[in-house]
Amino acid sequence: MSAAATASVAPAEELLSPTRGFFLHAWAYFLPVLTTAYLAFGPYSWWGAMLWTLPIWALVSIDVFARPDHRQPDERTPAWPFDVQVYGLATLQIVNHILLGVMASQLTLGSWADAGVLLANLVAMHLVSGVTAGYSGIVLGHELVHRTNKFQYFLGRVMLMFVCYEHFATEHVRGHHPRLGTAVDPATARFGETFREFFFRTVPAQFRSAWHLESKRLGEPNMRLFDGRMLRHRVLQGVVAQVALVAAYYFVFGWIAALFFVLQARMAIMLLEVVNYIEHWGIERHTKAVTTVDSWDTDNWWTLYTLVGLSRHSDHHAHASRPYQMLRRFEESPKMPSGYYGTIVLALLRNERYMELATAELRKKQLGPFRPKLALESERPSARPGQHPLATGAVLSA
Repeated sequence: MSAAATASVAPAEELLSPTRGFFLHAWAYFLPVLTTAYLAFGPYSWWGAMLWTLPIWALVSIDVFARPDHRQPDERTPAWPFDVQVYGLATLQIVNHILLGVMASQLTLGSWADAGVLLANLVAMHLVSGVTAGYSGIVLGHELVHRTNKFQYFLGRVMLMFVCYEHFATEHVRGHHPRLGTAVDPATARFGETFREFFFRTVPAQFRSAWHLESKRLGEPNMRLFDGRMLRHRVLQGVVAQVALVAAYYFVFGWIAALFFVLQARMAIMLLEVVNYIEHWGIERHTKAVTTVDSWDTDNWWTLYTLVGLSRHSDHHAHASRPYQMLRRFEESPKMPSGYYGTIVLALLRNERYMELATAELRKKQLGPFRPKLALESERPSARPGQHPLATGAVLSA
């Protein structure tokens, strides 16, 4: 039996009431609303633009010192209030993308003074709008592309189109989830792999994987570009939509707005991939079923309620159909050194230190390369020569 089925929560942990959970998850509006205010009243002088970057660093500081939250969701929690939250967040994110174009259209490059103001606003936008697009837009898109409701799934794709990463909807659900922790998953960071190495490996590999998966869904893995079935190719649809979005920004708001749009997408993509990096770094799965020890978690309450439940990632992978408000914590999963905000900054700015701390946690939990060899040999059936261990159908107990 898999760890996902046998793992139990700590008996003394209290339940989170649906009402309190609803209001706590409303913290997810903090960053999008901040961005709305920033974009609605811009552009700014150089010093005014720099002041708007301070709340981003405040988020990181709060995250580093935030207490853990071990409360579990009440299984009687209704879904509809949290669906309303999701629709509100999606609407706000689309508004922010439009306001980005409006603000950028007011910037000019007619003098050296204009250039200084443009540069300051570009730096602030890259941080504020880019972080929001990554932490709110992509995280929200991630939640929605796991939904079975067709409208919600499409809305998730739209969220990803606005950061020029629509193929994530295909690769993440149909590629990463079944393959995580294996050598064939481009979104799993290997033990000892730096973020720079991971980033330049995973970005093109995920796109190739998504293209292949979608072509296979339509009936032919090596389908030609001008095949009539390509009209239903979701990855190609995403590429076309994203090119159209950049063109729309250029023709409606001008070249500066188009540049701002592309740069905020770049920041969002980088944040997405550093999240992928810290969520599975060093994990090695030797089972067919995904378990709660195959993903990194954090008990940080600030991360949990500002990032749509993203911090309970082990339960998300073990039970991908569970909505964000119903995700549970499991003690056996490896724990990040901080919340997502703090761990991301650590992985980006002090990557060696991050890997040291992550290695120590894997060693402590006896996971990844530190899983006892005897346990691996006794807990899985033998594979034929040249056969991948997952092909045996082994399910590892944890």
